[in-house]
Amino acid sequence: MVTVIAVAWCVYQMYAAQVGNIDTLTLRAIHLAFAFSLAYMVFPFRKSPGKPQTKVPWYDWILGILATGTAIYLIVKYPAIATVQGGSLLPIDVWVGSGMVILLLLAAWRTIGIAMPIVASVFMLYALTGPRGLIRGDLGPQLQLHAGQSWPQVVGQLFANTEGIFGTAIGVSAQIVFLFVLFGAIFDKLGAGDWFMNVAQGALGGFRGGPAKASVLSSALNGIISGSAVSNVVTGGNITIGTMKRVGYSAEKAGAIEVASSSNGQLMPPVMGAAAFIMAQNLNIEYRTLILAAAIPAFLCYGALLVVVHLEALKLGLKGLPKNELPRVRQTLVKGWYYLIPLGYLIGTLTINPEATPERVALNTIFMMIAMMFIQEVYFGRKRGLSVQQGLLDGGKKLIDAFEGGARSMIGIAIATAAAGIIVGIVTITGLGFGLADIVQLVSDGVRNILLNVAGLIPGVDAGAVAGFGAILIVLMMAQLIALILGMGLPTTANYILMSALIVPIIAKIAGLDNTNPVQMLPVHMFVFYFGIMADSTPPVALAAFAAAAISGGNPVATGVQAFKYELRTALLAYMLFFNPQLLLIANNKLSGLGFGDAIFMILFAFTGLVAFSAATMRFLHRKTNPLQALMLLVASFMLIIPTHLLINLLALGLIAAVYFWQKAASRSEPPSSVPLAA
Repeated sequence: MVTVIAVAWCVYQMYAAQVGNIDTLTLRAIHLAFAFSLAYMVFPFRKSPGKPQTKVPWYDWILGILATGTAIYLIVKYPAIATVQGGSLLPIDVWVGSGMVILLLLAAWRTIGIAMPIVASVFMLYALTGPRGLIRGDLGPQLQLHAGQSWPQVVGQLFANTEGIFGTAIGVSAQIVFLFVLFGAIFDKLGAGDWFMNVAQGALGGFRGGPAKASVLSSALNGIISGSAVSNVVTGGNITIGTMKRVGYSAEKAGAIEVASSSNGQLMPPVMGAAAFIMAQNLNIEYRTLILAAAIPAFLCYGALLVVVHLEALKLGLKGLPKNELPRVRQTLVKGWYYLIPLGYLIGTLTINPEATPERVALNTIFMMIAMMFIQEVYFGRKRGLSVQQGLLDGGKKLIDAFEGGARSMIGIAIATAAAGIIVGIVTITGLGFGLADIVQLVSDGVRNILLNVAGLIPGVDAGAVAGFGAILIVLMMAQLIALILGMGLPTTANYILMSALIVPIIAKIAGLDNTNPVQMLPVHMFVFYFGIMADSTPPVALAAFAAAAISGGNPVATGVQAFKYELRTALLAYMLFFNPQLLLIANNKLSGLGFGDAIFMILFAFTGLVAFSAATMRFLHRKTNPLQALMLLVASFMLIIPTHLLINLLALGLIAAVYFWQKAASRSEPPSSVPLAA
């Protein structure tokens, strides 16, 4: 039954993309209905969240039917609600809507964990009681404006319009994300994932700490087609984690490297996970513009991670794998060159053709890969002596497996985006965002006044500039902390939706940005997006870390902590993007306006800053750093956050050079603690 429903869901989503004229609420409600039915069939009540069940108990059948029925009820009844009833709900509508909310929270608990249902429940409680129930009413004037809503009003906001459960987030999931997830599932079933792994192993496996570097490269390549950290860990980690342990990495460090590599796969265009599609909708920009802007930061992030694993290998004195155990790169490339056809079409069309929509490009690529799948099975089947009919049959079986895998991957995304719609809907009807902005404004003004007074005592210092920078910095640090706390229990997509609804407008207000201007707002959205990505490696609920630990045999919490350390460079990069939007190709007050020469300049300085930061946090450059050397590298990396002040940039480069030559001199006078960087 699971397979039948999964295949039907895939066929429906492809049909919807093909015809393109299905009513908005109908499209989203049917999308949720499929997710409901599979959520209760695949994810158990008594086992840990995220682990599929093989036998469906009777009560899950009942819950699944009831949940699916609420979505079908809305599809049938909505025309009457919108016209005859004038948008108001009858008692039966309230009962059905209440059932949908409860069953959605239960489905979210099963698929993505308890954190999202708890957060959504707290928001609904606030909507019902007002600030007197949960928050001191004297903290901000906007918080006092909300006196509480009735339950039918709350249900009406969440259930019977496109501003709650069926809002933008699940709309993007239904219209775009599903097709890209299905694309990734079919592409992987074709064998592209294994091909990427072999290319990476052959290219980098023989270098110092080669298996770790191969893990980084293969995760970057897989990130092009898949935005799921856990999926990347499970598929790639089965190979890379074992080889990393063979050359000397501990179980925790091997797992952590795979987690960091796979989590950053969500940064790689063109897929970038579900959150990126929602970001494009929030900013009202073309998706091609977003993926072009995200390209440089993604390469910087993975380049810095290669530096991190190289430094780790130097610290541990590791070597690579023997050449006779590695795939031959040229033969591997020749064997799987045809995988580049659909990938090249997808990337090329999205970035070059301004009239191409993401859903249409993804759908065309899916059709292309379905044809390739049957051709592949017939061709290789004939080489094994099988008939054409058997090849077609094998291709059909593989396609059904791909459809089921894609649908299973979408369950959590669809449920998460629907549950996040509860929070967004509550924010809309209560004005909570304005109230939180008042609170943050109080904190920011306090910091601004303190810095203004302190800086005013120092001759020659622009006290206003220092105070303004400090006020913005404290807001960003608060946003970072909130994102990391949410990341302990929420997946990246849900984290970003919540942060974009609550925190992004606050940052814009404090920084004096136009909330409707995508040029000004893109760095803010990327800032919270980057910290949301760290969710999968943030202990104690780091799902990717638990998946990696299951493969490595290491401690999952220790694996998550180590992965978080490797991910620290992502935090610095997020600040770089905010304070230096040119890294997002923003120049002359327009998107994609940065020239080639300026881009090269920005990349070099930003990458140097990330290398210095990585060396400081790893406590190793040419050799182990002492506390002063680590501090010098850390200061240099912070000075390169804004690579537009030439004097400051030169001073930063001077600090890095001083540490390097200091360590070189120490290496000549005494045996180094490990193999030097130049080795």
